[in-house]
Formats: sequence, C-alpha cells, structure tokens
Amino acid sequence: MKTAFAVTLSVAVVGAALLLPAAPASSQSQVDNAIPADMATRFTGKSGTVCGKVGKARYAENTEGTPTFLYMGGSFPRHTFTARIPGDARAKFKPAPEELEGKDVCVIGTIERDSSRAEIVVNSPSNLKLATIR
Repeated sequence: MKTAFAVTLSVAVVGAALLLPAAPASSQSQVDNAIPADMATRFTGKSGTVCGKVGKARYAENTEGTPTFLYMGGSFPRHTFTARIPGDARAKFKPAPEELEGKDVCVIGTIERDSSRAEIVVNSPSNLKLATIR
C-alpha cells in the first residue's frame, strides 16, 4: 500500500558500523512500501518498514530489561511510534543507539501495539537503517 508520503520517501542505506555494510536486494522494495512513523498504528500486527526522524533516544538502564527507546512520529512524549531495543541486544549496536537521536531511520519488523502507540522490537542492527527522507 503506497501513501503519498511513501511515494515521496527516498531512502539511502548508509554503511556504518551500526548498520549492515550493504543493503540486501529487497531493501528497495521495503523502502517503496515504507510506512511513515505517524501512520504505523494503522498497520498493527503486520510486518513492515517504518521510517521517520528519531525525536528522542533514551537508554532506560533503570527499567526492567534495560531497553533503549527510539521515539519517532512526533515530539516525545506525544510520539506515535517507538523502536525498542531490548537490553540483551543493545551490545550488538555500535555506536550506541542513542546516537541516532535527530537522524532519519527506518525500522524493519512486526508492528505491535504499545498503549496508544505502535512499536517494533529491534533485536538486530540489520533491522535498523539510517535513511535520507525527502
């Protein structure tokens, strides 16, 4: 399903230590069907690629499971989408995921519901890509 936003969304995968050095061949088709972070709640229960700017990144080291949260789709705390990196997966991400704050990213996975927001649990750096959004 293409939205007006998805049609104007152009994503360039950037080779960085945090990300895969090269995008798989299917990356472009995932990008063509990208879901804007503020519309992700409409796709709960489906697999997809959600893209947007990380408005705030937070390592919740005093929270159960020590997750890292990447808040997208509006300003925290009124954001509409969260990428959650479980504490046991955090060490796989170099540099630390908080360094993505202010950057455009795409998150690949199953879109779940968390309260009134959408969320994807990110267990691998291959499911998180830097993006250029026009």
